Amino acid sequence: MKFIPTHRAGIILSVLIGAMVGLGYFTWTYAEGGSYFSNDPRACANCHIMREYFDSWQKSSHHSRAACNDCHTPHEFFPKYLAKGENGLRHSWKFTFQNFKEPLHITQTNLDNLQVNCVSCHEGLVREIAGRTQHGNSKEQTCIHCHADVGHGARY
Repeated sequence: MKFIPTHRAGIILSVLIGAMVGLGYFTWTYAEGGSYFSNDPRACANCHIMREYFDSWQKSSHHSRAACNDCHTPHEFFPKYLAKGENGLRHSWKFTFQNFKEPLHITQTNLDNLQVNCVSCHEGLVREIAGRTQHGNSKEQTCIHCHADVGHGARY
């Protein structure tokens, strides 16, 4: 088994550390990485493909009541930031490598979060119907099955 000479190992380590520092600097400055830890909806529109969703949210009935995180992430501290981290990694990968379909589709995990949050905020209104099926379907209907344009307004 051959070992890498000490001076080459130092060069390789220096390159790796430099790449990590450079990527970190890019993420926190140009890509405004710190903004994603906030609750400011403008952070979601940092990425140009999200502009349509941000603009439609501004015209929606929820604009004055709920921001992106209120609907799309769990409300508890650790699950919220775990979801934000998972979404951030997936979004940055897909948007960097242009590996996504348009129109964008919500993942099942995020759809589950959305459903929990809809019911949480509107519990008084939906207590009697939450968990029921519609028209004899075996699968429970989600709130957005009937109310798809509520959070982001009418699609244009």
